[in-house]
Formats: sequence, C-alpha cells, structure tokens
Amino acid sequence: MQLDAIDVKILQLIQENAQLTIKEIARQINLSMTPTHDRIKRLEQEEIIEKYVTILNRKKLGNPLMVYCSITLDKQQKNQFVEFEEAIRQYPEVIECCIVSGNYDYLIKVIAKDMEAYNDFYQRKLSALASVAHISSSFVMSEVKTTTVIPL
Repeated sequence: MQLDAIDVKILQLIQENAQLTIKEIARQINLSMTPTHDRIKRLEQEEIIEKYVTILNRKKLGNPLMVYCSITLDKQQKNQFVEFEEAIRQYPEVIECCIVSGNYDYLIKVIAKDMEAYNDFYQRKLSALASVAHISSSFVMSEVKTTTVIPL
C-alpha cells in the first residue's frame, strides 16, 4: 500500500495521541471528517494501524525494575523453541521476547517491583525451564529513550 503525505500525517498524529477524534485529526490535516474517517479505516484494514493501546507508567504501578535477559537454550531444536516460547507467553513479568542472532537465542525484557521479585521470577520460572542452558541478566540503570513512535 502506498502512503501519501496525508496518510503519513494521520499516522504521525495518532502515534502521538491515539485519543484524537476524527474531527481533531481532520482539522489538523485540512480534510473533512468523512475522507479522514475513510483514510483511517483503510489504514486499519490494511493493518498499517494494528491496534490502539494505552501506555501505562510501570514505575507508578509498582514495577520500577527493568531487566534484559539474554537466553541460550540447551539445544537449538524446534521442540525446545516451542516449549520455551509457550512458557514465556504465560509470564506476565515478560513484556517483550525476541529471537535474536549471535551468542544468544532470545532476548527478553522483564519488569519487576524489586530485585527480590526478579530473583523469584528468575529462580522459580525462567531458570526452571528445562530447555534453558544459560541466562545473562542486564539491569537497566536509566532509560535514555523510550518510544513507540515509528519514524515515517
């Protein structure tokens, strides 16, 4: 799908504030409400816009500790990948999980209320997975940049 300048502007606006009304978006892009609505619906149907979410402040909700874990599996076999991924999807502490290239198989992003809670997650859940051979934890000391905005 080709995006024109108006589509790009719509996407920029809703990435910054998904609560904007059709009327507010239409005003900012100098179109009437009907074509603005039609464009947004088309972007949704084409799955350029996947979903609308609310971003919560994890620190204010009691999860200030963030940890990146690099994980190596015991064997690089399909059944082990499947088992690991199924388990990770069940852990609410894990907010991101990616298969990566290099020295590790996975990189996960974990949040916790404190070091004790992370240690409990590490010992009772993560290291208890039979397929996990090695875990390297990196603790976030300060966030320099955090965004969900995709450059257009």
